[in-house]
Amino acid sequence: MGEVSADLVTLDLLREARETVRSSPLGVINTPTIPWCQTTLPLNVNCNILIKLENMQRTSFKIRGVANQFAKRQKDGHFVTMSAGNYGKSFAYASKHFGSKGKVVMPETAPVSRSVLIQSFGLEVERVPTSCLMNVVNRCVQEDNMTFLHSYDDLDLIAGHASLGMELLEVMPTPDVVVVCCGGGGLLAGVASAIKLSGCDETRIYGVEPEGCTMHKSYIEKKPVGMDTKSIASGLAPPFATLPFELCQRYVEGIVLVSDQEIQKAVSILYASGLVVEPSGSAAMAAILNNKIPDLEGKNIVCIISGGNIGKDELSNIPD
Repeated sequence: MGEVSADLVTLDLLREARETVRSSPLGVINTPTIPWCQTTLPLNVNCNILIKLENMQRTSFKIRGVANQFAKRQKDGHFVTMSAGNYGKSFAYASKHFGSKGKVVMPETAPVSRSVLIQSFGLEVERVPTSCLMNVVNRCVQEDNMTFLHSYDDLDLIAGHASLGMELLEVMPTPDVVVVCCGGGGLLAGVASAIKLSGCDETRIYGVEPEGCTMHKSYIEKKPVGMDTKSIASGLAPPFATLPFELCQRYVEGIVLVSDQEIQKAVSILYASGLVVEPSGSAAMAAILNNKIPDLEGKNIVCIISGGNIGKDELSNIPD
């Protein structure tokens, strides 16, 4: 994907993708937004926060990007991807809907329940060490003639994710701050591009990832870097990505780090408030709860909760 320039991400491209996502037969929904003050979530700063409940998306929040990806490709293809769960779930759902064949290469650290779910859609799953993900994908492409659909470093995927940014601007047209979970950076890049290209020049956008992950280190080194991170938030610990990094450098104020303990606590607090959110989808909330985002006093803020892909086995392992 390194040959795809961030300059190709234009407002026209994102508007076109928004219509593609909106009319997709995969049933992407306009997820609800609720004011923080109408929940039982604790807050120790005086500000106006809207929570975008993308955890209620059909299959997973990745369905936005997947809907746009599949719209641009032959439906009867034979696709391979790599995913810790969320993308794989949406990829599998789309593959079954369109009748295409597919395989998901999954890090062996991902919960087994996610492999079982993806297999239930009729797709093959191969679990491998995180460091071997791309090697296995390349083997599938070269030996089995599969087409690789990237789970975050892909122009069509990022444009599909931008529909989320456009949706939140319909509810809060000029947010002061937007906080988004960051893994490979596809969601963050799409949301940030939509907000900035729509004219919100003053909006500060923050990505949040677990300590030791890729985007923060990439920011420091000013180039995409890869790391083999073993975080509870498995969906936020991918190999490096070029296009998301370029877009985030252009449009994102900064990358904020949260610990696994802070993420676990956020999952528990959200669950106690009636919201079932996986660790990867709770990182933005964890950053706000732990005062990691600067200058929120009196501001209008959007916090995106991105993933509800969590099984009972995982929930039972989260401490109170």
